[in-house]
Amino acid sequence: MTDTATPGPARQMHGSLYEQSSLMKRRNSAETRFRTYGILAVVVALLTLAIMLFTIFRDGVSAFRQTTVAFPVEITETVVDKKGTRNRDDMAKVTTVGYGKLLAAGLLAEIQARGIDTAGMSEKDITNMLSKDGPAQLRDQVLADTSLVGQTIDVKIYTNGRIDGYIKGRVTRETAERDSNVTPAQLDLADRLRDAGILSTGFNMGFLTNPDASDTRPEAAGLGVAIIGSLYLMALVLIFTLPVGVAASIYLEEFAPKNRITDLIEVNISNLAAVPSIVFGILGLAIFINFGGLPQSSALVGALVISLMTLPTIIIATRSAIRAVPPSIRDAALGIGASKMQTVFHHVLPLAAPGILTGTILGLASALGETAPLLLVGMVAFVTNYPAGPFDGGVMDPATALPVQVYSWASRADPAFLERSSGAIIVLLVFLVIMNAAAILLRRRFERRW
Repeated sequence: MTDTATPGPARQMHGSLYEQSSLMKRRNSAETRFRTYGILAVVVALLTLAIMLFTIFRDGVSAFRQTTVAFPVEITETVVDKKGTRNRDDMAKVTTVGYGKLLAAGLLAEIQARGIDTAGMSEKDITNMLSKDGPAQLRDQVLADTSLVGQTIDVKIYTNGRIDGYIKGRVTRETAERDSNVTPAQLDLADRLRDAGILSTGFNMGFLTNPDASDTRPEAAGLGVAIIGSLYLMALVLIFTLPVGVAASIYLEEFAPKNRITDLIEVNISNLAAVPSIVFGILGLAIFINFGGLPQSSALVGALVISLMTLPTIIIATRSAIRAVPPSIRDAALGIGASKMQTVFHHVLPLAAPGILTGTILGLASALGETAPLLLVGMVAFVTNYPAGPFDGGVMDPATALPVQVYSWASRADPAFLERSSGAIIVLLVFLVIMNAAAILLRRRFERRW
């Protein structure tokens, strides 16, 4: 005989299944509010990003265009090669003043030949429309090819920053009346030169290849040294951090005993990842420059400082990638007789490689935008000479980096430098997009699912 439950009174149902109770209404209202807050947060974030990008591209795209004046110039032998020997050492003694006179004569002659009206303007007012970097450009061209002496060549010379700004819409006649560096008459002449086909605006390759320029030549400033310095930095940081970070992660995750010492190490690694970057700059200044005697402004010192800052991030990302490998992989390898070392290097590490590469690239991308530690080790210096090749000691030569160049240009008074600062941010963003895209592609290429 089995016991059976004594049927009791049926549980009374309140309301209908098709009608929401007050509790259910409150739950649904809370869920709706949460979704609304989430959507608003995403919209605000996207709107902020759009405003930031719009501002940067609005102010920086014009840096990739430059206004030039094209006209013929006679390379007079009595000016550039008084001895007539075509000896570069003798010709190098001629300063840019002599070449400036050649440019001035060529421009005035072209304006006169075209019949362009210059009423009310002196010769100085006309020639001041050219960039002060023009004579140096012509001098370098003649010294590179001495056969040009005695010939008449066509040149394209930068206009000064104010004329360039007028063509781009940054300078107006109203501002010119209050500006001691430009006059409304010069702007009128710029319009006439443009109508005559002498003045034009085109892609500014020099912005990507030229070194920095002084405050009086903003139109000639470029990112050449900063791009090379950033490439040196990233290459050295990769060399310094990847082997050390991966080795430390493998030991801590696979071989290190679990005790207080390893717990202390793990805590300190996490803490170092949160230390402000300027602290690493102070550390690098004290150790590598003051104590180690390494040269300031060199890519090597900057890379060492950035490596100290990036290493904790790479260790954390690598440990997470190793930890994500299923334990069954390790058990299977050990079960068929593989040693611990073989298990790690033949099975665990290859499977964790996508996460390791992704974490490393993202760490480098984050380090590429760091400015504060590089300022403290002197990479904000005004550098006009390109560093040597990487195998010729170029990592010890003075250099700068893209974020530092952005800071340097943004702190200068001339509006043309602010334009170039925004342009440099665009170049930096392109580098970051490329590195993040590489991380995504590597992860998809090597990722394995279980």
